[in-house]
Amino acid sequence: MNILIADDSKMARKIVIKTLNDLLVDKKFDIYEACNGEEALQIYINNNINIVFLDLTMPVMDGFEALKRIKEYDKSTKIVVVSADIQKVSMDKVRELGAIDFIKKPINCDKVKLILNKIFN
Repeated sequence: MNILIADDSKMARKIVIKTLNDLLVDKKFDIYEACNGEEALQIYINNNINIVFLDLTMPVMDGFEALKRIKEYDKSTKIVVVSADIQKVSMDKVRELGAIDFIKKPINCDKVKLILNKIFN
């Protein structure tokens, strides 16, 4: 399984990676990292990515545009938005664009566990 984490904050990416390592001890997976939406889109297209954890506020291409373009490329992609932008408008927009869930920063291990259970079951 291949997981892409897109966030302009290296620390935020490391927190998601640690959470995934803690929760997915029985699964084999590779992590790809992107620091903006454009890089995320290219990594997604060039690799067999199964799950994307995507920040909204990033340089070059924001998470909204990256989400839209990844979903245009493959509607079945599982994208989880991880963002401090918790405005209802933003949450509604990412769901309309096809995100399967939204995690408010700072990341909550229990919420990630629920989402992963939903994805794998």
